[in-house]
Amino acid sequence: MLYERGPPGQGSKKIGDLLTKMSHPDSLEEAPPRAGAKKLKALRLLLGFVRPYKLMMAGALTALVIAAGATLAIFKSFGLIIDHGFAAENVATIDRYFLGLLAVVAVLAVSTYFRFKLVTILGERVVADIRTAVHSHLIGLNPSFFEENRPGEIASRLTADTTLIQAVVGSSASIALRNLLMFLGGVVLLLLISPKLLGLIALVVPVVVGPLVIIGRRVRKLSRHSQDRIAEVGAMANQALDAIQTVQAFTREHEERSRFFDAVEAAFDTARQRISVRAGMTAVVILLVFGAIDLVLWQGAKDVIAGVMTGGELASFVGLSIIVSGAVGALSEVYGDLQRAAGASERLAELLAVRSTLVVKDPPTPLPSPSRGEVVFQGVSFNYPSRPDDRALKDFSLAIRRGETVALVGPSGAGKSTVLQLLLRFFDPQEGLVLVDGVDVRDVDPKALRERMSVVPQETVIFADTVAENVRYGRPGASEDEAWAALRAAQCEDFVRALPQGIDSFLGEKGVRLSGGQRQRLAVARAILRDAPILLLDEATSALDSEAERKVQTALEALMQNRTTLVIAHRLSTVRQADRIVVLDEGRIVATGRHDKLIVEGGLYAKLANLQFQDPGTQTAAE
Repeated sequence: MLYERGPPGQGSKKIGDLLTKMSHPDSLEEAPPRAGAKKLKALRLLLGFVRPYKLMMAGALTALVIAAGATLAIFKSFGLIIDHGFAAENVATIDRYFLGLLAVVAVLAVSTYFRFKLVTILGERVVADIRTAVHSHLIGLNPSFFEENRPGEIASRLTADTTLIQAVVGSSASIALRNLLMFLGGVVLLLLISPKLLGLIALVVPVVVGPLVIIGRRVRKLSRHSQDRIAEVGAMANQALDAIQTVQAFTREHEERSRFFDAVEAAFDTARQRISVRAGMTAVVILLVFGAIDLVLWQGAKDVIAGVMTGGELASFVGLSIIVSGAVGALSEVYGDLQRAAGASERLAELLAVRSTLVVKDPPTPLPSPSRGEVVFQGVSFNYPSRPDDRALKDFSLAIRRGETVALVGPSGAGKSTVLQLLLRFFDPQEGLVLVDGVDVRDVDPKALRERMSVVPQETVIFADTVAENVRYGRPGASEDEAWAALRAAQCEDFVRALPQGIDSFLGEKGVRLSGGQRQRLAVARAILRDAPILLLDEATSALDSEAERKVQTALEALMQNRTTLVIAHRLSTVRQADRIVVLDEGRIVATGRHDKLIVEGGLYAKLANLQFQDPGTQTAAE
C-alpha cells in the first residue's frame, strides 16, 4: 500500500530496481586515495539514480549547451552592432543586426525553458527514487540496527539530506555546467578578440582558484556538522512530540523547551560558521575577479586609443569578461552547494552501506507445505547487541507440538518477549538452534518464515490510516466482508460502526482516536484476519478491562483451535487453560506444567499467582 500507487506490481518492480542499484552503486566502488577523488566520491552515489533517465538528461544537456552558446552570442552581437550597425548607411543593415540579436534572445529563452523544466523534473525524480531506495533498504534491516541508531535522526536523513541533493540535481548541477560552458566558451572568444588582454585575466586565475579550493574544504566539513546538528534537532522534536502526554503529565514542558532550544542553537551556530566561511569565499572571489576586469578595461581603453582594437571589440571583450567572471563567481557559489550535497550524500551512502547482520541462505531452504506448526528451541543462549554482557536467554530449550498452546510467564526481564523475537528471526542466537517445522530458521527466507505467523505485540501498533487498512495489514488481499468478520471476532464491531466513517474512518497518528483497549482489540483483529498456522500473543489482552478481556479471550480461544500458540501472559487468569505453562526467570526455564500442578509445586509461579489472586476479583499484573 505504501508504494504500489500505479498498476499492480509496478511499485514492487520499481523498488526492486532501486534496491538493485543500491546493491552495486557506483558510489561504493573503491577509488584511489586521492584528495580530489575523495571529495567527489560521495556525490557519485547519484550516478546510479540518474542513469535510468538518460533521455531526459540528454535533453537537459542539449538545452543547456544551446542556452550557454546563446548567452555568449548576445555579447558578441553587441560588438558587431556597435562597430557596424550604428555606422551603417542604410536602415536595412541596422534592421538585420538587430533582428539577428532578437533571434539569439528567442533561442536563449526557449532553450532556458527546456533546461529549467527538464533539470528540475530530473532532480525531483532522482530524489524521489533515493528516498524510496533508502526507505526500502532500512525496512529490510534487522531490529538491532535501530537499537543502536535513533529513528528520528534516520528520518531526518530521508528529508533534510535528500532535499540538499535535490537542490544539486535539480538546480546547482545545471548552474555549474552552464557556467562552466560559458566560462570555456567565453575564454575562447576572448582569445580571438585580444590574446594580450586575456593574458592579463589569466594572471589572476591561480589567485582565485587557490582560495576556492582551500576555503571549500572548510565549507564541506562545516556542512557535514550542520546536517548532523539538524538531524539531532529533528530527532529531539520527534521524541518529545511522540510522548507529548508523558511530557505534560510530568510537567516537563520547560525542560523539553530548553533541550530543544539548546539543540536548535547548536545547529544555528554551526550553520552560522558555514555561512560566514561561504560568504568570505564569495567576497574574495568577487574582489579578485572584478579587480581583474578593472585592469583589463584600463589596458583596453589604451588599445582603442592606439587603434589596436575597435570600440565594438572592447565592448564585446568587456561583456564577455563579465560573463566569464560571473561564471567563476557562480561556480564558487555552486562549489559550496556541492560540498554540502557531498556531506548529505556521504550520510545517505553510510545508510545504504549498512547490511543486515542476519545472513539469508542462498538459496533459502523451503519450509514444509502444508505447515505443521512445530516450534523447537535447542540450547538457545542470546544477548541483545546493545547489551553484549547481559544474557537475555541462557541454555533455553523448548519443543512445542502442532496445535499446542504454550504460555510463557515470569517477572519482567525474564526473557519472554525475546523468545518471540528469535522465533520471528529478528535476531539470531549466539548459541543453539531455533527450528520451525524441523528447519533451522537461519536457512529460511525470513519473509516465508514470518508469513506462517500471526502476531499481537505487547506494544500495540496502529498505523495512521483507516480501520480497514489497519486490519488488512495482516492480509492485504482480504475483502471487506473478511475484515468485518475479523472485527466481530475481536469484539471491535460496535466501536468501529460508531466511528464517523465506520470501517473507512481515519484513526490518526498511532491510532490516537481510539482508546488503548480499542487499539489492542484492533491488533487482535489483524492477527485473526492473517489466519496463520502459528499464533504469537505477546500480552494480547494487557490493555483491556475485565469484560473486554473476557470477550477477546473467547475470540482468541476459538482462533487457537488447530494452531500452535505461544502466549506471553500478562494476567495469569488468561493462561489457566494452556496446555503447558513455562516459567522463566533470568533467561532460564525454572518450571513447566499446567496451572494446578505449578500451584501445588510452589516456587516462582505460585508466588506470582498468589500476588494476583490474593484478593478475589483483583487481577494485578505479574510484570
